[in-house]
Amino acid sequence: MEELTLLAIIVGVVHSGLRLATPYLYAALGEMLGQRSGVLNLGVEGIMLMGAFMGFYTVFTTGSPTLGLLVALLVGALMGLIMAVVSITLQAEQGISGIGLYLFGLGGSSLLFKTMLGSVEGVNGFSELRFCLGSFCLADIPVIGEIFFHHSIVVYIAYALVPVMWWLLNKTTWGLNIRAVGQNPKAADSLGVNVAMVRYACVIAGSALAGVGGASLSISLLNIFQEGMTNGLGFIAVALVYFGSWTPVGVLLGALLFSLVNALQLWVQVLDLNIPSDVAVMLPYLLTVIALALPFRRMAKPGALTVPFQRGEN
Repeated sequence: MEELTLLAIIVGVVHSGLRLATPYLYAALGEMLGQRSGVLNLGVEGIMLMGAFMGFYTVFTTGSPTLGLLVALLVGALMGLIMAVVSITLQAEQGISGIGLYLFGLGGSSLLFKTMLGSVEGVNGFSELRFCLGSFCLADIPVIGEIFFHHSIVVYIAYALVPVMWWLLNKTTWGLNIRAVGQNPKAADSLGVNVAMVRYACVIAGSALAGVGGASLSISLLNIFQEGMTNGLGFIAVALVYFGSWTPVGVLLGALLFSLVNALQLWVQVLDLNIPSDVAVMLPYLLTVIALALPFRRMAKPGALTVPFQRGEN
Protein backbone atom coordinates (compact mmCIF):
# COMPACT_ATOMS: atom_id res chain seq x y z
CA MET A 1 0.00 0.00 0.00
CA GLU A 2 2.84 2.37 0.84
CA GLU A 3 4.48 1.62 -2.53
CA LEU A 4 1.24 2.36 -4.38
CA THR A 5 0.90 5.61 -2.46
CA LEU A 6 4.47 6.60 -3.26
CA LEU A 7 3.91 5.74 -6.94
CA ALA A 8 0.75 7.83 -7.00
CA ILE A 9 2.67 10.77 -5.52
CA ILE A 10 5.48 10.44 -8.06
CA VAL A 11 2.98 10.24 -10.94
CA GLY A 12 1.13 13.24 -9.56
CA VAL A 13 4.30 15.32 -9.25
CA VAL A 14 5.54 14.48 -12.75
CA HIS A 15 2.10 15.01 -14.32
CA SER A 16 1.72 18.35 -12.57
CA GLY A 17 5.28 19.31 -13.47
CA LEU A 18 4.67 18.71 -17.18
CA ARG A 19 1.52 20.84 -17.05
CA LEU A 20 3.08 23.63 -15.02
CA ALA A 21 5.99 23.89 -17.47
CA THR A 22 3.58 25.17 -20.14
CA PRO A 23 3.53 28.89 -19.28
CA TYR A 24 7.28 28.80 -18.59
CA LEU A 25 7.90 27.36 -22.06
CA TYR A 26 5.75 29.85 -23.95
CA ALA A 27 7.16 32.85 -22.12
CA ALA A 28 10.80 31.73 -22.00
CA LEU A 29 10.93 30.60 -25.65
CA GLY A 30 9.42 33.90 -26.69
CA GLU A 31 11.87 35.85 -24.56
CA MET A 32 14.75 33.76 -25.90
CA LEU A 33 13.75 34.70 -29.45
CA GLY A 34 13.86 38.40 -28.60
CA GLN A 35 17.16 38.12 -26.74
CA ARG A 36 18.79 36.18 -29.58
CA SER A 37 18.08 39.26 -31.73
CA GLY A 38 19.62 41.57 -29.09
CA VAL A 39 16.56 42.84 -27.23
CA LEU A 40 15.95 42.21 -23.52
CA ASN A 41 12.26 42.39 -22.61
CA LEU A 42 11.62 42.54 -18.87
CA GLY A 43 7.93 43.21 -19.52
CA VAL A 44 7.14 39.50 -19.95
CA GLU A 45 5.22 39.36 -16.67
CA GLY A 46 2.95 42.23 -17.66
CA ILE A 47 2.37 40.76 -21.12
CA MET A 48 1.41 37.43 -19.56
CA LEU A 49 -1.07 39.12 -17.23
CA MET A 50 -2.75 40.98 -20.08
CA GLY A 51 -2.83 37.81 -22.16
CA ALA A 52 -4.28 35.89 -19.23
CA PHE A 53 -7.07 38.41 -18.67
CA MET A 54 -7.99 39.02 -22.30
CA GLY A 55 -7.97 35.30 -23.03
CA PHE A 56 -10.15 34.64 -20.00
CA TYR A 57 -12.54 37.49 -20.81
CA THR A 58 -12.91 36.24 -24.38
CA VAL A 59 -13.76 32.73 -23.23
CA PHE A 60 -16.14 34.14 -20.60
CA THR A 61 -18.06 36.19 -23.18
CA THR A 62 -17.89 33.87 -26.20
CA GLY A 63 -17.34 30.42 -24.75
CA SER A 64 -14.57 29.71 -27.26
CA PRO A 65 -11.15 28.78 -25.80
CA THR A 66 -9.60 28.84 -29.28
CA LEU A 67 -10.73 32.43 -29.79
CA GLY A 68 -9.48 33.28 -26.31
CA LEU A 69 -6.04 31.92 -27.14
CA LEU A 70 -5.98 33.91 -30.40
CA VAL A 71 -6.95 37.12 -28.59
CA ALA A 72 -4.20 36.54 -26.02
CA LEU A 73 -1.71 36.06 -28.84
CA LEU A 74 -2.79 39.32 -30.50
CA VAL A 75 -2.68 41.24 -27.21
CA GLY A 76 0.83 39.94 -26.58
CA ALA A 77 1.89 40.93 -30.10
CA LEU A 78 0.49 44.43 -29.60
CA MET A 79 2.39 44.87 -26.35
CA GLY A 80 5.48 43.53 -28.11
CA LEU A 81 5.02 46.20 -30.77
CA ILE A 82 4.98 48.85 -28.05
CA MET A 83 8.16 47.40 -26.58
CA ALA A 84 9.78 47.31 -30.01
CA VAL A 85 8.95 50.94 -30.80
CA VAL A 86 10.29 52.15 -27.46
CA SER A 87 13.42 49.98 -27.36
CA ILE A 88 14.38 49.67 -31.03
CA THR A 89 13.10 52.81 -32.76
CA LEU A 90 13.35 55.23 -29.84
CA GLN A 91 16.34 53.34 -28.40
CA ALA A 92 15.23 53.71 -24.80
CA GLU A 93 17.03 51.76 -22.09
CA GLN A 94 15.65 48.25 -22.55
CA GLY A 95 15.60 47.34 -18.87
CA ILE A 96 13.64 50.45 -17.89
CA SER A 97 11.18 50.22 -20.78
CA GLY A 98 10.59 46.55 -19.98
CA ILE A 99 9.80 47.32 -16.36
CA GLY A 100 7.43 50.04 -17.57
CA LEU A 101 5.66 47.51 -19.79
CA TYR A 102 5.41 45.12 -16.85
CA LEU A 103 3.81 47.79 -14.66
CA PHE A 104 1.42 48.68 -17.48
CA GLY A 105 0.34 45.04 -17.80
CA LEU A 106 0.06 44.60 -14.05
CA GLY A 107 -2.11 47.68 -13.55
CA GLY A 108 -4.00 47.28 -16.82
CA SER A 109 -5.04 43.69 -16.19
CA SER A 110 -6.16 44.57 -12.67
CA LEU A 111 -8.14 47.60 -13.85
CA LEU A 112 -9.81 45.71 -16.70
CA PHE A 113 -10.71 42.84 -14.40
CA LYS A 114 -12.35 45.14 -11.85
CA THR A 115 -14.24 47.23 -14.41
CA MET A 116 -15.23 44.52 -16.90
CA LEU A 117 -15.82 41.52 -14.63
CA GLY A 118 -15.46 42.38 -10.94
CA SER A 119 -15.81 38.88 -9.59
CA VAL A 120 -16.54 35.82 -11.66
CA GLU A 121 -16.42 32.07 -11.45
CA GLY A 122 -14.22 29.92 -13.65
CA VAL A 123 -14.74 29.21 -17.35
CA ASN A 124 -14.72 26.06 -19.44
CA GLY A 125 -11.31 26.29 -21.03
CA PHE A 126 -9.41 23.74 -23.08
CA SER A 127 -10.34 20.18 -22.15
CA GLU A 128 -7.79 17.44 -21.68
CA LEU A 129 -7.11 15.16 -24.64
CA ARG A 130 -7.29 11.40 -24.16
CA PHE A 131 -6.08 10.15 -27.57
CA CYS A 132 -8.75 7.52 -28.06
CA LEU A 133 -9.10 5.02 -30.90
CA GLY A 134 -12.46 3.36 -30.49
CA SER A 135 -12.78 2.28 -26.88
CA PHE A 136 -9.03 2.31 -26.27
CA CYS A 137 -7.49 5.52 -24.91
CA LEU A 138 -3.81 6.18 -24.38
CA ALA A 139 -4.76 8.20 -21.31
CA ASP A 140 -6.01 4.98 -19.67
CA ILE A 141 -2.59 3.31 -19.78
CA PRO A 142 -1.36 3.00 -16.18
CA VAL A 143 1.29 5.54 -15.13
CA ILE A 144 2.43 6.45 -18.66
CA GLY A 145 -1.05 7.45 -19.77
CA GLU A 146 -1.64 9.61 -16.71
CA ILE A 147 1.71 11.38 -17.12
CA PHE A 148 1.92 11.94 -20.88
CA PHE A 149 -1.56 11.59 -22.40
CA HIS A 150 -3.76 13.56 -20.06
CA HIS A 151 -3.16 17.18 -21.05
CA SER A 152 -4.81 19.88 -23.15
CA ILE A 153 -3.70 20.83 -26.66
CA VAL A 154 -2.13 23.98 -25.23
CA VAL A 155 0.37 21.86 -23.28
CA TYR A 156 1.37 19.80 -26.32
CA ILE A 157 1.82 22.90 -28.48
CA ALA A 158 4.21 24.34 -25.88
CA TYR A 159 6.46 21.28 -26.09
CA ALA A 160 6.19 21.15 -29.89
CA LEU A 161 7.54 24.71 -30.00
CA VAL A 162 10.93 23.52 -28.72
CA PRO A 163 11.99 21.60 -31.86
CA VAL A 164 10.28 24.20 -34.06
CA MET A 165 12.28 26.98 -32.42
CA TRP A 166 15.50 24.95 -32.70
CA TRP A 167 14.89 24.39 -36.41
CA LEU A 168 14.04 28.05 -36.95
CA LEU A 169 17.22 29.30 -35.28
CA ASN A 170 19.65 26.73 -36.63
CA LYS A 171 18.35 25.54 -39.98
CA THR A 172 16.81 28.56 -41.68
CA THR A 173 18.10 31.76 -43.25
CA TRP A 174 15.82 33.73 -40.97
CA GLY A 175 17.39 32.05 -37.95
CA LEU A 176 20.85 32.88 -39.24
CA ASN A 177 19.78 36.52 -39.55
CA ILE A 178 18.45 36.50 -36.00
CA ARG A 179 21.69 35.12 -34.61
CA ALA A 180 23.77 37.53 -36.66
CA VAL A 181 21.75 40.55 -35.55
CA GLY A 182 22.02 39.48 -31.91
CA GLN A 183 25.73 38.84 -32.11
CA ASN A 184 27.03 41.60 -34.40
CA PRO A 185 24.34 43.89 -35.88
CA LYS A 186 26.89 46.04 -37.74
CA ALA A 187 28.24 43.03 -39.62
CA ALA A 188 24.71 41.82 -40.33
CA ASP A 189 23.74 45.25 -41.64
CA SER A 190 26.77 45.32 -43.93
CA LEU A 191 25.52 42.06 -45.48
CA GLY A 192 22.11 43.57 -46.22
CA VAL A 193 20.17 42.30 -43.21
CA ASN A 194 17.53 44.73 -41.96
CA VAL A 195 18.47 44.80 -38.27
CA ALA A 196 15.44 46.77 -37.13
CA MET A 197 13.00 44.52 -39.01
CA VAL A 198 14.53 41.35 -37.55
CA ARG A 199 14.42 42.74 -34.02
CA TYR A 200 10.85 43.99 -34.45
CA ALA A 201 9.74 40.57 -35.69
CA CYS A 202 11.46 38.73 -32.83
CA VAL A 203 10.15 41.00 -30.08
CA ILE A 204 6.60 40.95 -31.43
CA ALA A 205 6.58 37.17 -31.96
CA GLY A 206 8.20 36.56 -28.57
CA SER A 207 5.66 38.79 -26.83
CA ALA A 208 2.83 37.01 -28.65
CA LEU A 209 4.10 33.74 -27.16
CA ALA A 210 4.21 35.38 -23.72
CA GLY A 211 0.57 36.39 -24.16
CA VAL A 212 -0.29 32.78 -24.99
CA GLY A 213 1.69 31.70 -21.92
CA GLY A 214 -0.49 33.91 -19.76
CA ALA A 215 -3.65 32.56 -21.37
CA SER A 216 -2.43 28.99 -20.79
CA LEU A 217 -2.88 29.72 -17.08
CA SER A 218 -6.32 31.30 -17.23
CA ILE A 219 -8.03 29.13 -19.88
CA SER A 220 -6.14 25.84 -19.78
CA LEU A 221 -4.36 25.05 -16.52
CA LEU A 222 -6.52 26.89 -13.97
CA ASN A 223 -9.57 28.16 -15.93
CA ILE A 224 -9.84 31.21 -13.67
CA PHE A 225 -8.40 34.70 -13.59
CA GLN A 226 -7.01 36.40 -10.50
CA GLU A 227 -5.17 39.69 -10.17
CA GLY A 228 -1.43 39.10 -10.35
CA MET A 229 -1.98 35.40 -11.01
CA THR A 230 1.39 34.96 -12.75
CA ASN A 231 3.08 35.66 -9.40
CA GLY A 232 6.56 36.32 -10.79
CA LEU A 233 6.42 33.63 -13.47
CA GLY A 234 7.37 36.10 -16.20
CA PHE A 235 10.57 37.07 -14.41
CA ILE A 236 11.44 33.42 -13.90
CA ALA A 237 10.92 32.95 -17.64
CA VAL A 238 13.54 35.65 -18.27
CA ALA A 239 15.88 33.85 -15.89
CA LEU A 240 15.25 30.58 -17.74
CA VAL A 241 16.68 32.09 -20.92
CA TYR A 242 19.97 32.70 -19.09
CA PHE A 243 19.72 29.32 -17.37
CA GLY A 244 19.21 27.60 -20.72
CA SER A 245 22.08 29.48 -22.40
CA TRP A 246 19.79 30.96 -25.04
CA THR A 247 18.96 27.57 -26.57
CA PRO A 248 15.49 25.98 -26.92
CA VAL A 249 16.61 22.67 -25.39
CA GLY A 250 18.26 24.47 -22.49
CA VAL A 251 15.09 26.47 -21.90
CA LEU A 252 13.06 23.24 -21.96
CA LEU A 253 15.30 21.60 -19.36
CA GLY A 254 15.17 24.68 -17.16
CA ALA A 255 11.38 24.93 -17.48
CA LEU A 256 10.98 21.28 -16.50
CA LEU A 257 13.29 21.71 -13.52
CA PHE A 258 11.43 24.75 -12.24
CA SER A 259 7.97 23.29 -12.89
CA LEU A 260 8.83 20.02 -11.14
CA VAL A 261 10.08 21.94 -8.12
CA ASN A 262 6.88 23.99 -8.19
CA ALA A 263 4.79 20.81 -8.46
CA LEU A 264 6.74 19.30 -5.56
CA GLN A 265 6.04 22.27 -3.33
CA LEU A 266 2.32 22.04 -4.17
CA TRP A 267 2.29 18.37 -3.23
CA VAL A 268 4.15 19.17 -0.01
CA GLN A 269 1.25 21.41 0.93
CA VAL A 270 -1.40 18.91 -0.21
CA LEU A 271 0.18 16.08 1.78
CA ASP A 272 0.46 18.38 4.80
CA LEU A 273 4.05 17.39 5.47
CA ASN A 274 5.86 18.80 8.46
CA ILE A 275 7.45 21.57 6.36
CA PRO A 276 6.46 25.23 6.74
CA SER A 277 4.30 26.27 3.76
CA ASP A 278 6.35 29.44 3.25
CA VAL A 279 9.49 27.36 2.77
CA ALA A 280 7.76 25.22 0.16
CA VAL A 281 6.40 28.24 -1.72
CA MET A 282 9.80 29.93 -1.92
CA LEU A 283 11.55 26.85 -3.41
CA PRO A 284 11.10 27.87 -7.09
CA TYR A 285 12.41 31.37 -6.39
CA LEU A 286 15.33 30.07 -4.37
CA LEU A 287 16.16 27.82 -7.31
CA THR A 288 16.06 30.89 -9.58
CA VAL A 289 18.72 32.65 -7.52
CA ILE A 290 20.91 29.55 -7.34
CA ALA A 291 20.60 28.93 -11.09
CA LEU A 292 21.59 32.47 -11.99
CA ALA A 293 24.57 32.31 -9.62
CA LEU A 294 26.04 29.29 -11.39
CA PRO A 295 28.94 30.24 -13.66
CA PHE A 296 28.32 27.72 -16.46
CA ARG A 297 28.07 28.68 -20.15
CA ARG A 298 27.91 32.42 -19.65
CA MET A 299 29.84 32.90 -22.90
CA ALA A 300 26.69 31.89 -24.84
CA LYS A 301 25.18 35.33 -24.25
CA PRO A 302 24.42 37.20 -27.51
CA GLY A 303 27.14 39.81 -28.01
CA ALA A 304 24.73 42.68 -28.80
CA LEU A 305 22.13 41.95 -26.12
CA THR A 306 20.65 45.27 -24.83
CA VAL A 307 22.93 47.20 -27.25
CA PRO A 308 20.93 49.59 -29.48
CA PHE A 309 21.82 49.77 -33.17
CA GLN A 310 21.91 52.87 -35.35
CA ARG A 311 22.95 52.65 -38.97
CA GLY A 312 26.03 54.72 -39.81
CA GLU A 313 27.48 54.65 -36.28
CA ASN A 314 31.08 53.52 -35.86
